Amino acid sequence: MDQRPIVKTGKHSLMRLAMALISPFSAQGRFADWRLAAQSIIGFWSFYLVTVLLRGLFGPEAASAIGYRAINAAIGLVLTFLIYAAIRFFAREGSIRRMALVAATAALPAAVVMSVASLRMATQPDPMGPPSRITTQEGIAIVQRGSNVRIVKQDGAEMEVNLPPVHQIIASKMPRLIADGTVTWYFLLAAWCAFFIAMTQQHRTRVTELRLAEAETAAHAAQVRALRYQVNPHFLFNTLNSLSSLVMSGRADRAEEMLMALSTFFRTSLSIDPSADVSLAEEIALQRLYLDIEKVRFPDRLTVHIDIPAELREARVPALILQPIVENAIKYGVSATTKRIELSIEARPLDGGRMQLDIVNREAGKSSGSKAVPAHAGTGLGLSNVCQRLEAHFGTSADCRFGPIPGGYKVSIAMPLEEDD
Repeated sequence: MDQRPIVKTGKHSLMRLAMALISPFSAQGRFADWRLAAQSIIGFWSFYLVTVLLRGLFGPEAASAIGYRAINAAIGLVLTFLIYAAIRFFAREGSIRRMALVAATAALPAAVVMSVASLRMATQPDPMGPPSRITTQEGIAIVQRGSNVRIVKQDGAEMEVNLPPVHQIIASKMPRLIADGTVTWYFLLAAWCAFFIAMTQQHRTRVTELRLAEAETAAHAAQVRALRYQVNPHFLFNTLNSLSSLVMSGRADRAEEMLMALSTFFRTSLSIDPSADVSLAEEIALQRLYLDIEKVRFPDRLTVHIDIPAELREARVPALILQPIVENAIKYGVSATTKRIELSIEARPLDGGRMQLDIVNREAGKSSGSKAVPAHAGTGLGLSNVCQRLEAHFGTSADCRFGPIPGGYKVSIAMPLEEDD
């Protein structure tokens, strides 16, 4: 009984410890870009080591220097990781200027350490190393191994000299040599810092652009949905008002026919995603359903003519983009008069990969020479939504025009001709 809480607490403590160790390296942690840093650091010092090896192919003594150059690279690897840690600790989300300041400050002591380590290894004698032999023109051979120097004459006589350690010989010049080495290593480390900061900034820019693109897409979708949903109450009011008129006038059979058509229309239209595209054939089919409803209401005053070329039937259009235009044609073209009205919907291709849809309501029998009818006194909500949806969907590639024509009213919308792949 007493041990269970202890075990449970211990497990929670281990989990918290593991989370504490892992969290800095998570996507939102302090060292979230550690993979980029590790790749750049390893690649940087590998390139340094390769250049040293290539230089060793052209120098007699370079082979002996490869060993301590590899140690230099290992030390540089560790120090560069420490510089990266300093940047992340003191300038995690700071500006480029702050990151550069932290990197420049951290690189200075690292360069001093690299310079001191390089001089120590370069001046350290190796008594176990292979001897070096130089023969003068006079035939005198000078053989050196570490600090021991032997001079062998032509007659075989030898003279042996033990030189003091190199670091003692150059002790007075050591500060100057360290300073010179520090400058060299500092610029080498600064080169990595500049590369890493540039890569970090590029990553930030890419993330920012991605977020802006996602935000723009979300805003665009929200705008399209908002504009689409503004149409639904308008259409619902009109259709219910038409149904009410039939019931009040005692035309129950026509009301039942209209109710069935209305049910089919709503079931079809509400199943469509407001932000989706449909084929022009599907859009026209929906408008036929709506016009069938209105034909029940105006059997003797409404004539419908639809002309869609076969090559445009699969063209993609925003769902229910024609609905408010057709509604306005009925409301202000048919309901507002007792005369017979002809409503036509025509599509035609345009140059430049575009198409145009014309929706015209005109008094039957009126010629093109008739006077233009005055503009209706509506609120403009329906047509305004159509134009805004087209602009939100296609940008400047689409346009929307409307106004009175001889004998009626015309709405023309043009958009890019796109087909489903």
